[in-house]
Amino acid sequence: MEDHVSRVLTKMDSEEERIRNLGFLGIFKDSFKIIFSWKKIFTQITLSFILPLSILFLVQIHVSDYLEGRIQFARYGLYHRGDEKRMDEYLSSERLEYWLIKIAYLVFLLVLSLLSTSAVVYTVACNYTGKPITFKKIMSVVPKVWKRVAITFIWSFLIHLAYSLCFLGATVMWAMLIGFSSVGIAIWYVLLILFFIGFVYLSIIWQLASVVSVLEEENYGIKAMVKGKNLIEGKRRVTSFIFVLLVLFYYGIMIVYQMFVVYSWNLAFDLIVGIPCLILLTFLFLFGLVIQTVIYFVCKSYHCESIDRPALANHLEAYFQSDPQREATRDVQLEQVQIATKDARLDQVYV
Repeated sequence: MEDHVSRVLTKMDSEEERIRNLGFLGIFKDSFKIIFSWKKIFTQITLSFILPLSILFLVQIHVSDYLEGRIQFARYGLYHRGDEKRMDEYLSSERLEYWLIKIAYLVFLLVLSLLSTSAVVYTVACNYTGKPITFKKIMSVVPKVWKRVAITFIWSFLIHLAYSLCFLGATVMWAMLIGFSSVGIAIWYVLLILFFIGFVYLSIIWQLASVVSVLEEENYGIKAMVKGKNLIEGKRRVTSFIFVLLVLFYYGIMIVYQMFVVYSWNLAFDLIVGIPCLILLTFLFLFGLVIQTVIYFVCKSYHCESIDRPALANHLEAYFQSDPQREATRDVQLEQVQIATKDARLDQVYV
């Protein structure tokens, strides 16, 4: 029996060590492995949430391009007729329609993004614990966790907004005090680079905070943002590189789509280019959500926060309980604990 316990502990230690030392390629490899090992579940999640999200992304490009073109065409025609009064009325109506469509798009985008995040994070956590899961169970869990993810998103939006306003203030001061001299332009580029670095840093914190909001019941909103900031320390370089790489892939797909589909009048060519772009964008969204959950576990291990898999499994199972039952089992939720000693972990092995 002691030999069995020793072997189990050794296996747990080696797995913990493996996760802790995962680098750029290791994180990518684990993410691909998770997706292809649970193909059926991720296919169902993709078809339900991520594919509609991708279609919405691409459709809004066409809609925005059409509406902007219509406004420009109407402005040009009415201007040359000299009918300024009618032009103002018409353009006001067109702009109202444009912004109402934009607001509706952003609302649907936000809802689908939150649902996708909740579903994928929960699924990856189940994969990590070896807990069997069905799509029906995922659908019953998502409504219980997406609100916490939404609150975290609101806090992230406010922080990003405050950060952008600070950059805008710095830009105004630069224009007033320094201006467009050779030295001033150099300073402007430095400010722009610093803004970009800070924006990437805040975005990575938000992504980790979204995972925290799903897996740690007490941590959401600003608490999740703080937890995400603490987790990223020590792994900023690799996480930043992954984030920038995924963003570059995203913009690459968007540029190809804009150039060869939006501005094309050939339906056959649109389908030949548009369908692969849709497939790539859909997989990129799925992969991005999986990889941010893997990064969460890597950062937890890096900071010696032992992830008690049985306790995590119990925490995930608690989502299927009623509120009083969940209160009773809250002590088993995923929280920060230091790596236990071998003797202290014997109970977990016997269980």
